[in-house]
Amino acid sequence: MSKTNNDHDMLAIAQSCIAMAKSAGAGGTIARGYRVRDVSLEYRDGRVEKISESTTRGVGLQLYVDGRYSSVSTSDLRPEALKTFISDSVALAKAIQPDPFRALPDAELYKGQASLDLQLEDPKYLDVTADEGRKAAKVMHDAARGVQGAEAILSVTASFSTNLVETWMVASNGFSGANRSTSFFLSTDVSAKDADGRRPEEYDYAGSRFWNGVADPARIGATAAQRTLARLGSKKGQTDAMTVLVDNRAAGRLVSMLTGPLSANALQQKRSFLEGRTGQQIVSPLISLTDDPLVPRAFGSRKFDNEGIAAKPRAVIENGVLKSYYVDTYYGRKLKMAPTSGSPSNLAWKLGTKSQKELLADAKEALLITGFIGGNSNGGTGDFSLGVVGFRVRNGAVAEPVAEMNLSGNHLEFWKKLVAIGNDPFPYSSFRTPTLVFENVSVAGT
Repeated sequence: MSKTNNDHDMLAIAQSCIAMAKSAGAGGTIARGYRVRDVSLEYRDGRVEKISESTTRGVGLQLYVDGRYSSVSTSDLRPEALKTFISDSVALAKAIQPDPFRALPDAELYKGQASLDLQLEDPKYLDVTADEGRKAAKVMHDAARGVQGAEAILSVTASFSTNLVETWMVASNGFSGANRSTSFFLSTDVSAKDADGRRPEEYDYAGSRFWNGVADPARIGATAAQRTLARLGSKKGQTDAMTVLVDNRAAGRLVSMLTGPLSANALQQKRSFLEGRTGQQIVSPLISLTDDPLVPRAFGSRKFDNEGIAAKPRAVIENGVLKSYYVDTYYGRKLKMAPTSGSPSNLAWKLGTKSQKELLADAKEALLITGFIGGNSNGGTGDFSLGVVGFRVRNGAVAEPVAEMNLSGNHLEFWKKLVAIGNDPFPYSSFRTPTLVFENVSVAGT
């Protein structure tokens, strides 16, 4: 997709905001211009139910004024409106309580930005119209309705969505960068009627930066229906300590609860059970995680973060030992810690050698968790409790469906029970989680 004069216009707007803020009295400024185009479509039970297309644009400013800080944004990009908006925003910032830790990032952190092509933008993005999405949605819908046992299906909703996100960032101390990315997603949600009147629901989805990289729509639709029909007859299993496998698609929920307390924000606010644990073993030695922002076509990839810090791969956990936190410049100053980046990009795992099917065969008798329902995790203590759905595993094969069960524990104990990692990272999430296997885990049921 070729760049247009609008690209230069948005960059010029961001640069003009820096100049306006300086004239109004700001000591430092970061300006972010953005333009987002979204297209979405829902195809429900044989017809298009909803379609939408929108384009939004605007600019956000971080203002540093006499030791004070303010973050503001506007979608009115007329020069006279911007001048008034910025002048008023700087004046209001002067009334805020000073914060000695608020300042622009050190310009040295901007250096070393990667030069490789991350392949985040499909050059044929505009060729993928809503009509293309309708065709794909119909294929998903028809495939779901065509599986064996489809007479139990109550409803099928197939969805298509795509967006183009363009951002321009300029800082008054020398940073200038731009990013353009596209994404395409297809999904199918299916509900069915169980013999006892319950209505189990399941789904499947796939996405890619490039349209030609999205999985086959027919497979998505059929898989969603098969997952739903497999839930028929679910019963609460017995309370037991057992081997638990967590499906790669579901495992991201667990991993987010582990990585959330790694933020400097959580550390400084005393909301992290991982505070002060660098250099200590916090999880199974099988786990090695690298935060890698430079994976081509991945959803978390970037050349710089939202502060302009040059993106680089960094070890987070190595052989079970905590190596680093997610540290932005503000909380880094408060904690006297060197900035890394304030937010995750992509997680790269040290993968195992076995597929989920092979791991199931090894487990013989186990519980396969395919989804989590509700629940919570306390970032300060590490205690968590989650409702789970899945299947009993008998003789190494998936058996009857189970539901209304609960997995609970403490992360510092739970993650040390991990005994195997699959070779199957989930491709449609920046967590990229593989199948995870835990031993001697207590699961509550009847």
